[in-house]
Amino acid sequence: MEQVLVGNEAAIEHLTIALLTRGHLLIEGVPGVAKTTLANLFARTTSLEYRRIQMTPDILPADITGTHVYSEETGAFSIQRGPIFANLVVADEINRATPKTQSALLEAMQERRVTIEGETLALPRPFMVVATQNPIEMEGVFALPEAQRDRFQFKLTIDVPSRDHERELIDRFDDDPELGPDDVSQVVDIGDILTSRETVSMVHVAPAVKAYIVDIVDATRSHPDVAYGASPRATLAFLDGAKARAAIRGREYVIPDDVKALAEPVLVHRLVRSTDAELGDVAPVEVVDDVVDRIDPPGAADVSTEPVESGADDDSIPDPSQS
Repeated sequence: MEQVLVGNEAAIEHLTIALLTRGHLLIEGVPGVAKTTLANLFARTTSLEYRRIQMTPDILPADITGTHVYSEETGAFSIQRGPIFANLVVADEINRATPKTQSALLEAMQERRVTIEGETLALPRPFMVVATQNPIEMEGVFALPEAQRDRFQFKLTIDVPSRDHERELIDRFDDDPELGPDDVSQVVDIGDILTSRETVSMVHVAPAVKAYIVDIVDATRSHPDVAYGASPRATLAFLDGAKARAAIRGREYVIPDDVKALAEPVLVHRLVRSTDAELGDVAPVEVVDDVVDRIDPPGAADVSTEPVESGADDDSIPDPSQS
């Protein structure tokens, strides 16, 4: 993917974690920062069938899920499947669609199935939604309902690239103006993905780390700047995401750093701020940082299932005395 992308390593990792844990991703950013290209590249490298839905105010739920179509030749109705029937579905600029249309994704994202006029159909396996949205301050957008936001495992914010990255970008496209998703190669197939999912599910999570996850989520519900905290779905997002992050780094067990690294993408879109916090312009990310700072992580002896080797990398378990 980095043959085309510049400076989006974190987004690539979160896409991978979501794919390995049956999650969905919400990506926010101003136009032109490669949000849709990111998803297209990811689909091509992972052999996933890719469909893109351009969300607009006039699009209807049936334009996403499908409908029954009458055939004059047979005199009967048949199902016309919508673009939701793919492995990786991009809902581009999701917050430009009305809440009614946004809700067409709810059943698909939670239950991996779609009901079309009373008939329920299973979606392909694997199935993943990547939704992009413009910042809510822009004109012509509808904020996603809480139930919709809660179904996204992660929310990422793609910023404008740094000066160095932008210079590398123009050099790269100056050399090859036609550079795009067609230039990347498939590196895994669906069988590899399903096998990797099984590997991730076997990663060990110690009771102390599970308690740490629950403490963080519970702290969002009593924070003074939060009217409604994170749901149990956030707790499971932490658990699954931390397992995948550990496996990607070659570990068979989760450490507190895996949980802390996922706190912002897991929680930032799920918190409903109090009126005072909104008036005081307290950002959700500030609340998340405060929650994580308040909760003490477990020590090394409580989380590891095997000895910690000396000279470990940055993901090694921290000294409890310095927590």
